Amino acid sequence: MIVVTGGAGFIGSAIVWELNRRGTKEILIVDELGTDDKWKNLVGLQFEDFVNKHKFIDRIDNGALINTDAIIHMGANSSTTEKDADHLFNNNYLYTKILAEFCLKNNIRFIYASSAATYGDGSLGFNDDESKCETLRPLNMYGYSKSMLDIWAVNNDVFKKIVALKYFNVFGPNEYHKGDMRSVVHKAFEQVRDTGKVKLFKSRNPKYKDGEQMRDFIYVKDAVNMTLYFLDNKNINGLFNIGSGQARTWNDLVTALFKAMEKPVNIDYIDLPDYLANKYQYFTEANLSKLKSAGYKKEIASLENGINDYVKSYLLRKIYLGM
Repeated sequence: MIVVTGGAGFIGSAIVWELNRRGTKEILIVDELGTDDKWKNLVGLQFEDFVNKHKFIDRIDNGALINTDAIIHMGANSSTTEKDADHLFNNNYLYTKILAEFCLKNNIRFIYASSAATYGDGSLGFNDDESKCETLRPLNMYGYSKSMLDIWAVNNDVFKKIVALKYFNVFGPNEYHKGDMRSVVHKAFEQVRDTGKVKLFKSRNPKYKDGEQMRDFIYVKDAVNMTLYFLDNKNINGLFNIGSGQARTWNDLVTALFKAMEKPVNIDYIDLPDYLANKYQYFTEANLSKLKSAGYKKEIASLENGINDYVKSYLLRKIYLGM
């Protein structure tokens, strides 16, 4: 049995989809569906059972899951603007620590989602070196809640037995329910569809022209393949970046989107709000040398190819993975 927490969410449901494609159906999905359309991510997927994330902790406490093969923990509040620090502490840090300790005690494979948000403004680089975890300074409480677990793993010397994955800017099908936390690809698609143009933030940094701010964008199918590499290779543990390894500009992204939608490029640059000014990242790029040294060899889709597949295979057809 493989447990996927956050299995109705964006990356989690994509992991279940890929496991199904590989012939695996003995899956327990853990999540909280709420009142949005997240449940639609489950349609067409094959799994044995679904359990609410709070009830799942009861099963952990009761020792009902000691025969589980692996827990892939994608469940978290991923809002970078969440203000409730106590909620993020309990939901992102404490919940993850409980699962980690359970897996370590029972020799269960544990893979959890950290985040590139732990790198803060990037001034210390983007190297997935466990020894640097305590030196990082996240820009928001979400990033700090993820950093706390990474630091706990270092201080308790458990990265020899578990895996943490620092996801960069993931985009792709099944993110539709995420509201303001959707990728810019999805937001821009709706803007182009409805208005024929895209709004991008102007730069406040003289080193970057408008739209030339850079991010590491990775298609969700590649992020899933990287994640499951660690399920397939249980002898490989530690902290790893999950990204494309190549920073690209927002202008690159929307240009690829316009091309996939067969529309002329039309960009409207708007002011960056004051409340984001001190938290805005102008450059992110995953260092993938550690991942590649661990043996990962699959080709990673270019930004253009990823967007083309996303738009033509899913967004224009209004379908989810699994349909």
